[in-house]
Amino acid sequence: MKRILTLLIAGLLATPVAADNDRAVFLFGSDVFAAGRDLTHESAGAEDLFMAGEVLVGETDISGTAYLAGREIRLEGGVGGDIIVLGEEIEVQGDVAGDIIAAGRAISVADVGGDVRLAGAELELSGDIAGYAMLAGEEIDFDGAVSGDVSLAAGEVDWGRGATIGGRLILYEEEPGDISVPDRVIPEDRIERREIEEWEGPEPPSLRSIFARFMFGVIVVAALAALIAALAPERLAEMRRMALDRPFRALWLGFLTQSAVIGAGLLFAMTIIGLLLTPAMIILALAGGFAGYVVASYAFGVGLLMMFGQGEPESLQHRAVAAGVGALAAGLIGAIPFLGWLFVLALVLTGIGAITMRVVRPAFFADPDHRGAA
Repeated sequence: MKRILTLLIAGLLATPVAADNDRAVFLFGSDVFAAGRDLTHESAGAEDLFMAGEVLVGETDISGTAYLAGREIRLEGGVGGDIIVLGEEIEVQGDVAGDIIAAGRAISVADVGGDVRLAGAELELSGDIAGYAMLAGEEIDFDGAVSGDVSLAAGEVDWGRGATIGGRLILYEEEPGDISVPDRVIPEDRIERREIEEWEGPEPPSLRSIFARFMFGVIVVAALAALIAALAPERLAEMRRMALDRPFRALWLGFLTQSAVIGAGLLFAMTIIGLLLTPAMIILALAGGFAGYVVASYAFGVGLLMMFGQGEPESLQHRAVAAGVGALAAGLIGAIPFLGWLFVLALVLTGIGAITMRVVRPAFFADPDHRGAA
């Protein structure tokens, strides 16, 4: 995960080669970084591929590893390295020389030269797997040949005509014997049945876990906003008013601020000696983004309450309520595909801009009337 995060940030630091309202594509050496709504990778010669968006299509081969996150993902070209992918519908049609790690609702993979680790509601294995396979899903369509061991946890398995297992088959079941396995797939003496509680492989995300993570994030953001409101009510009030009264100015300034921090990291890296400072600039950019989200979420909550006839919060209790409303509303809107991502990005930049106006240039941006309780 650290390697993925580092390379993604490196992509953000790279020189843009194409950008419009729907997408942005960057090159960093022979690696390709792309983000947007509908993306298609069709240029030859790429090594590693990083893509994030709603609909992602990879039409050409890459020699390295693919890191993908989106709603609908389809890889038609071959991959010389590994695939690490998170999405709703994932389809890997091309040959993969390395491993595949994937999590989503519906996942389909073909020929893989390494190992396979899949977690989802609907899984389809249709090609040859040279290594082992770890599969967790509600419904699994198993129609491939796996040379190594298979660890499988599923509610239902459909064994196709091409299904064979060269190693052991370890079945994790609610009740041992629930899943029947034809002899043509693997002899009974190479099947081991265990309780589902013993499963240690990837697990498909459940509604309960998704809801729990969502509420945890909302609580953390709301608690931090309420804490800031309690410790520094006047400063937070100024930032909140700046975000609500001058949202476009705050958004613009937030974009400039974050760009300056990221650009400074790139310039430090170019000096070679300054490479030691580049990680600090990356941490500063991430911390600034999170702080901006907290501040903007609080301002968003206050704005929503004021729309429904509530006055500006004057007590700690009212500030905590505003923080909770803003964090919950921002989280719900952020869950909307594509539009939610744009909303969260705008929220983060607006919060960064409000912080910058208050901390860096108070004489130019702070209004003397904008002082008081949060």
